[in-house]
Amino acid sequence: MIRRLVPCLILTVTLTVAGCSGVRTVADGLGDAVTAPLEDVGVKRERIPTVLLQAQANPYDMRNLDRCSTIGAEIARLDEALGPDLDEPPAPDGRTLGDQAVDAAAEAALDVIRDTATDFIPARGWVRALSGADRHSREVQAAIEAGRLRRAFLKGQGMRFNCAPPAAPRWFQPRRR
Repeated sequence: MIRRLVPCLILTVTLTVAGCSGVRTVADGLGDAVTAPLEDVGVKRERIPTVLLQAQANPYDMRNLDRCSTIGAEIARLDEALGPDLDEPPAPDGRTLGDQAVDAAAEAALDVIRDTATDFIPARGWVRALSGADRHSREVQAAIEAGRLRRAFLKGQGMRFNCAPPAAPRWFQPRRR
């Protein structure tokens, strides 16, 4: 364990010297990294957004989605829970190469901290199974998959209704009437 903490401390000192963005990244993620074992024992759980639970219950529901504006609003709710869809262009990254390197080092430091914290749990796989943490992780992944399926379905419906993006894929050009 000490062997793992030494590189983490070296990275933290390097980040402090290199710049504020890396220190901010470590500070922002430190709480999650240290409390990672709480997820393994079932004390801390990731909340599944309501829009994903609704998508899981009925991914093809079209009630009240008979206009482009309502389809676009539902897709926006899904985007908020899931992040951007594959057809969206990536957000511009205005960081310099140096800032990107510092942030990558900060993420590596957080990974070391998270791994060290979770190593304190003997037979971690069994603990996760017995505590229900594995089951909850599978439920979260199933809800995410249902949300992605619903978003794709709604964009297809948006194309059928001749809607402009975001109620349809970004590349879709509605036909003029």
